[in-house]
Amino acid sequence: MLVCAPASNPRGPSPLSGIDPEGDGASRSFTLHLAIMADAAAIAELIDASLTALLAELLTPAQIAHSRTFMALDRQLIEDRTYSLVTDQSCRIVGCGGWSFRATLSGGDHSAGRDDIRLDPQSDSARIRAMYTRPGFARHGIGRMILEESEKAAARAGFGAAILHATLGGEPLYRACVYHEISRSLDSGVPIVIMGKDLTCL
Repeated sequence: MLVCAPASNPRGPSPLSGIDPEGDGASRSFTLHLAIMADAAAIAELIDASLTALLAELLTPAQIAHSRTFMALDRQLIEDRTYSLVTDQSCRIVGCGGWSFRATLSGGDHSAGRDDIRLDPQSDSARIRAMYTRPGFARHGIGRMILEESEKAAARAGFGAAILHATLGGEPLYRACVYHEISRSLDSGVPIVIMGKDLTCL
């Protein structure tokens, strides 16, 4: 069940005006909320839809299948209250993403290599995590809205830098938001870019 009431965000919802590409072209408002556990099923559905449609333009079916091993819902982010979602006027989730003060850089609840140790803001970089947009809503400012809120929250928690695990689909957004490439590699044939950003200027 999707919980879309402003009460799901104790800091209050953040509005974003945009164009609903599935509507009549009129201006629509999107709202940012903190995710709660009751949103988990709807978030998982969005992640699946995003992987199926948006990565199909960039990856082979085999690469997409492997991507699902490290691109999945991580409920720890919801429990930590560092994961956000964006809804439209009908309470449909059109985007999700967040940040983390834990060492895990990517992956879902059951992905290999998880490390839930808490990071030290004085020496470690916050993690930007699990950013997804619903097909049809890409390039409408939703990802940037989530990313900027996540960076501000990490900075408020004392982190001076952030890093993330980017796919080819997300890389253009992160470069536009002043992330720089740290490394580039293949994970079972799937291109992965580790990127970072200085948060001290926020």
